[in-house]
Amino acid sequence: MTMHRTSLDLSLYLVTDTDLCGAFGVPETVVAAVAAGVTVVQLRDPACSDEDFVALGRAVVAALSGSGVPLLVNDRVHLVDAIGAHGAHVGQGDLDIVAARQTLGPQGYLGLSVQTLPDVAAARRTGTSLIDYLGAGPVWPQSTKPDAAAPTGLEGLAAITAGSPWPCVAIGGVGAGRVHLARRAGAAGVAVVSAICGQPDPGEAARRLRQEWDSTG
Repeated sequence: MTMHRTSLDLSLYLVTDTDLCGAFGVPETVVAAVAAGVTVVQLRDPACSDEDFVALGRAVVAALSGSGVPLLVNDRVHLVDAIGAHGAHVGQGDLDIVAARQTLGPQGYLGLSVQTLPDVAAARRTGTSLIDYLGAGPVWPQSTKPDAAAPTGLEGLAAITAGSPWPCVAIGGVGAGRVHLARRAGAAGVAVVSAICGQPDPGEAARRLRQEWDSTG
């Protein structure tokens, strides 16, 4: 039941990329980005083993300690408890949202990726209490996820945000100079990967994104 879950502040949502973070490291990137205004962190590393993923996740949980910023796990819903994360995010080809909610229990946050209005309609048919938000996109061409769907464009993003009963986070090709466009299209937040991970100064990169979001009414 959604009554057990407070609303997420989705305004600046960081999806981690271990390779892009490189020698600087995922936990260190998260610390710098959260200090600069990131409000949600999603741990994503599809190439590593469950054991390594749990270890990385626990390091990120420790890095987030005291910040109040939740950690969500990409895809691997069964590892949320082992990591100590606050929820999960699933895509169209991952565990379905009914099974994901059953695995998480009532209190974990759950997000779902969508690309089209039919994706939104399919999610609505399960009711509105299973998930907390949608990740909408990719909005623009991107390079961090080679198997991603075709870009929706701002028109597609606006259609999804208008047709969704849940808040929507714009993802895909989002960076400085595009944040305000996503917000004006109805997004409740923007999700970024390479716009923070792998940047020479992840904190400064996050700060610029945050300032652009905040300055767009």
